[in-house]
Amino acid sequence: MIQARLRKQLGSFRLEAEFEARAGVTVLFGASGSGKTLTLDCIAGFRQPDEGRILLDDAILYDAAAKVNVPPRERRCGYVFQNYALFPHMTLRQNLEFAVEPLPRLERHRRVNEMIDKFKLADAVARRPAELSGGQRQRGSIARALLASPKLLLLDEPARGLDAPLRADLYEVLRQVRAEFALPIILVTHDLDEGCQLGDEMLIMSHGRLVQTGPPAGIVTQPASLDVARLLGQYNLLPAEILQLDPQRGTSLLRVLDHEIPGRYYPGHFKGDRVWLCVRHSSLSARPLEGRLGPHEIAVTLQRTSIRARGVLLEFEQGLAVEAAEADNRKEWAVAFPPSALHVLSK
Repeated sequence: MIQARLRKQLGSFRLEAEFEARAGVTVLFGASGSGKTLTLDCIAGFRQPDEGRILLDDAILYDAAAKVNVPPRERRCGYVFQNYALFPHMTLRQNLEFAVEPLPRLERHRRVNEMIDKFKLADAVARRPAELSGGQRQRGSIARALLASPKLLLLDEPARGLDAPLRADLYEVLRQVRAEFALPIILVTHDLDEGCQLGDEMLIMSHGRLVQTGPPAGIVTQPASLDVARLLGQYNLLPAEILQLDPQRGTSLLRVLDHEIPGRYYPGHFKGDRVWLCVRHSSLSARPLEGRLGPHEIAVTLQRTSIRARGVLLEFEQGLAVEAAEADNRKEWAVAFPPSALHVLSK
């Protein structure tokens, strides 16, 4: 397990993060410039924090108060960089052998061959990095990091620049690593789908601070704040007013887009509160408006249709959007708001 408490000032940017990561994949998610790579660099020892403490399996890697700062080469951290960082003048096999250079020759040969087989690199071992595909470079970089028998694996946007088939192959490799090596893995990404597919835990970072932590499914279902919801980018965020709250029945009544819709009971809120209604695009349903509105529906006008890889986004007036299976350019629609899918956030 890795436990980290970090404080680092870089110009006007300040990193303040405290977290722990156990065996499995912990995703560090955030926008570019939020401090994700800086966090990895502090853990690996490439940057020295101004304050804090880092423990890996109870071994102190850094302690500002005790003036302990273990050099990177002694930290037992495998680091896979965005640019892979394979030695360009060496073949892939030589790159792998470099990671186990201190071992006896036969043991070195056995370990490298095992990793070549595990990561399906037999056809690439005689090539130099410039002659490898992006997927081969990435798998070779992960294999080299694991050959050094790390206690922690740090991955900085490992799927960056890979096309969809190579990205799927990489995800399968990372699932294999998670299952077979049973060590903490910290994965940096700004791709929410990637974080949800691979992560056991997710740390949401914004402007150098952790703003929400937990299982990916829980974070996506209930973002903790308006800032987190905007960062995740999966939601309709609509100004609303709480008209009624009934704790006995577990219900509420909300005014949204000049309509009244039923919702769940929201503990900690009061009648008259002005809030943001947060609901995922995929949680709403829409139908062409024919006949009367249902009890959870509101009438809206379609402004545009956006074709996406996995369906269609119907974009309505006042910033409302709904995912649909196929395009339909009729103007008048009814959008249903299921009460169980509605989440409110304070302004």
